[in-house]
Amino acid sequence: MESLRLGTKTRCKKIESTTEYMKKLFIMPDSSDRFVEFGVHLLDLIHDFFKEKGGIHSSISMEDLAKIFNSIEMPRNPHLVKDVLNEIKNNIIKHSVKVANPYYIGHMTSAIPYFMILLEMISVSLNQNQVKIESAKASSFVEREFLCWIHHLIYNNTHDFYKKNVQNPRVALGNITSDGTLANITALTLAMTKAFPPDGRSFKGVRKEGLARALDHYGYRQALILVSKRGHYSICKAGTILGIGENGVVYVPAHPYTNKIDIPKLIQTIEKIKKEDLALGRPTKFVAITGIAGTTETGNVDDLEQLAEIAQDLKTHFHVDAAWGGGALIMDSGRELMRGIEKADTVSIDAHKLLYAPNCMGICLFKDVQDSKLLYHTSNYIIREGSVDQGRFTIEGSRAFACLKPWAALKIIGKHGYKLIFDHAKDLQNTFADMIEKDALFELLNKPELFIINYRFVPEELKLELEELLINPKENSEKITAINKIINTINIDLHKTIRDHDMSFVSRTRLESTKYAPRKIVVLRAITVNPNTEPYMLKQVLNEHRNMGIKIWQNMKLSDDISV
Repeated sequence: MESLRLGTKTRCKKIESTTEYMKKLFIMPDSSDRFVEFGVHLLDLIHDFFKEKGGIHSSISMEDLAKIFNSIEMPRNPHLVKDVLNEIKNNIIKHSVKVANPYYIGHMTSAIPYFMILLEMISVSLNQNQVKIESAKASSFVEREFLCWIHHLIYNNTHDFYKKNVQNPRVALGNITSDGTLANITALTLAMTKAFPPDGRSFKGVRKEGLARALDHYGYRQALILVSKRGHYSICKAGTILGIGENGVVYVPAHPYTNKIDIPKLIQTIEKIKKEDLALGRPTKFVAITGIAGTTETGNVDDLEQLAEIAQDLKTHFHVDAAWGGGALIMDSGRELMRGIEKADTVSIDAHKLLYAPNCMGICLFKDVQDSKLLYHTSNYIIREGSVDQGRFTIEGSRAFACLKPWAALKIIGKHGYKLIFDHAKDLQNTFADMIEKDALFELLNKPELFIINYRFVPEELKLELEELLINPKENSEKITAINKIINTINIDLHKTIRDHDMSFVSRTRLESTKYAPRKIVVLRAITVNPNTEPYMLKQVLNEHRNMGIKIWQNMKLSDDISV
């Protein structure tokens, strides 16, 4: 058998498609040595990608990438594994984004521990299907144990409670999902089920009879979910899937700078809806209030305790989207920052964020384990009634053994290790925010809490002019808007220049929740969670951005294309 060593060119050897050859693809290689050789070369291939010098992105254009992957029909004849791996090396790995680069600080996707590669190989090799105990024996028990750990982290129930439920197949402490979106949809599906339950007489519940019948039966005119404007777009997706539509998700303003939901405006919103109810003669059913523990754009945390009280007063489900921030409960300050999360009926977390697992895995936890029964379903061929299958409580069917990775990570890194990682991320956050505040050409636009910093480049003369105008903001409203439009343009150009230069990366978004509210302000977004990022690197990044911003501003002034 020829060597597996990969070259730089793809030379596809023509091979005959036979039954014997197909069988070889589905068994282990001829010898254990051969299997090891496979693994060594694959790891070499990955290692070469990480060692490769240069920018974060390859220089290839989108058009040229499209030319590489433009085959219309699937391959008819088989290719050698070696040849396909060569193609993967030259056409895919070579042009992948180096998200582990310590200068890549623009997204929540970051470096992962090296052992995740090995765990992924184990998971793929075992190919367990978590829907059914018959296809996931030991892994079902691992999943329940992992869910117990995360449930304990959030709700901190008694030892006896967890001893009773850690491996109790009659209920679920939570669900493992494909990602945070599915975790949020799971939580809000549960909320909908609780909002329109069976009445024991003529109505069999919303799951059986649908939303239209549920509203009619209970006499409601509409069903709504309440969330901050900083809410993740998956909440809106849930609205469309659950039948209340995008308009059924009501977005409440967030406080400028802190980006926390504005509680007085939430109360005003609820009272306004209730007044409309009186005028129209039918009430609204508030299906859920959703709090956020780590907003996607700004990393801030809502006042979860106050939201819990409002949800209790409304007799509605309280869900906390902690997809970003949930893992940070491990750090000492996380518990205080997310005070009130333990009062949530459901909590969603992404393992592929602050638990440093690879994409993708979400978690949805249930405060009351009996609530898991409200999601219960069966099928004759796989999750039969009376079985002990995890799939009885999940929206998804077939699922990979994804929780192996964060389960093992919690053992290998440990709570103390995670605290050290978070301490480093916090130090980087504070260092970068301090650099921005001390720099005359930058403006900090959020109050960082969970490793996300929003900022922008502002030419000094425009910054001084804005400071003067903000003394009388109403009187100077039009001029403040005009200057911010110019600064928005500068920062859009700056972001494009950063991407083209390709030695660092930050992301970009628009926020209405700054001190310039309700104007939408273009901000740069840095995330300081890569354990390999160091303070001197952040200084280099800011210096690079400053020099680029100065050039952009100078060119704008020379072009005479500025009118304030």
